[in-house]
Amino acid sequence: MRVRAFYLDLAHWATEEPARWGPWVVRCPISDDEIRKAKERKHRKARMDQRTRERLPVLPVLVSTANRRRLAAFELLRTAQATEPGTVIPGTQGSLRRAVTSKAAGHLTWAEETATGRRRNLSFEEEEAFWAFAAVEVLRLTGIRNEELLELTHHSVTQYRLPATGEIVPLLQIAPSKTDTERLLLVSPELADVLSAIVRRLRGPAGAIPLAPFYDVREKVWNPPMPLLFQRQIGTEHRAFTPTFLRTLLIGAIAATGLTDSAGAPLTISPHDFRRIFVTDAIMNGLPPHIAQVICGHKNIDTTMGYKAVYPAETIEAHRAFIARRRSTRPSEEYRTPTEEEWDAFLAHFEKRKVSIGTCGRAFSTPCVHEHACVRCALLRPDPDQRARIEEIRDNLIARIAEAEREGWLGEVEGLRVSLAGAEDKLAQIMRSTARSSVDLPAPKFREEP
Repeated sequence: MRVRAFYLDLAHWATEEPARWGPWVVRCPISDDEIRKAKERKHRKARMDQRTRERLPVLPVLVSTANRRRLAAFELLRTAQATEPGTVIPGTQGSLRRAVTSKAAGHLTWAEETATGRRRNLSFEEEEAFWAFAAVEVLRLTGIRNEELLELTHHSVTQYRLPATGEIVPLLQIAPSKTDTERLLLVSPELADVLSAIVRRLRGPAGAIPLAPFYDVREKVWNPPMPLLFQRQIGTEHRAFTPTFLRTLLIGAIAATGLTDSAGAPLTISPHDFRRIFVTDAIMNGLPPHIAQVICGHKNIDTTMGYKAVYPAETIEAHRAFIARRRSTRPSEEYRTPTEEEWDAFLAHFEKRKVSIGTCGRAFSTPCVHEHACVRCALLRPDPDQRARIEEIRDNLIARIAEAEREGWLGEVEGLRVSLAGAEDKLAQIMRSTARSSVDLPAPKFREEP
């Protein structure tokens, strides 16, 4: 690239000063084909696709593990705070003792391991587990970029009233980042639960979220203090999350799962992996690529199609070109009425949606991506009346995992763990549906200027 740039610079300078640079101008020996690096780009795309294919099936395991880790850390901290200093913390089988601390420790809760004497900051462990859970949930449910996550504020949560029905729809406003354009994302019930938990955690005694300044590493500027959703208190200061701290949270979350990659090494995950997983999963489940492009904020649909790791690019492009040609050559009035057989097949699809543990939400004329392993499928809406059946499936999977580990059938352990995570997720959905409280996300109040 440097050699080619030198030759092209000589040609450009010669047009401005022919007498000085003209004698040195010759044809560049570096051709266009040598700098396009098409082969390298294809290899990089293959590596990214393989990375996404490895992480997409185990995403439910990561989500469930992060949630269990958060709940366990919260319960341990609450129990330790109710324990007298110097005594063993209940529920730890005598392995942890509440540490005796001075007033300088402030509100932090420390514990000591009875076997080794190592001190543990239970307050920090609970904080790290919660924010790791929050980061995983927001990234996987929105597909936003790393910098967009760190710039989310309380002002980003807004609402829109549908003109037809008057229904209020919560929206998440994404501030301009890489493409300098803002966009609005629909807030799902799961995302609303996570955002409300973050807001409840950050609110101070007055009910307002503290203001924290943050440094934009892309623009190289300090932004004014804002009610950031991803901030933490260090001493008496409220500081915004940094990209390094966010990566540290994800490293801890994926390490707690014990998952490994195809080479047997511990699995790693980055914030941008969630973005690729989001696009891949959305297109797999029938979301049109141009809608995924708008949600992700891509200027070019080729960028969105490059994120998915399922179908060859030629197949998608040929299908889109076929649809465009069909729409241009066939007027709308020439579209025929479906035959009786086609209409019966359409109705039969909805009759077959009922399965033993719930209802399948798969769209008409789409294949089952999980090969009818319904307990793994995110499209299955579990029936609360079938809770006992799902618990039986979960218990059976636990027994099968124990048998496979005992017999050394390691090839089945990973798949059984994915099914177990799916069964636990279905049980969690049933519990949330039966005891879900309304989520109140009021519009934030702006502080009046003095």
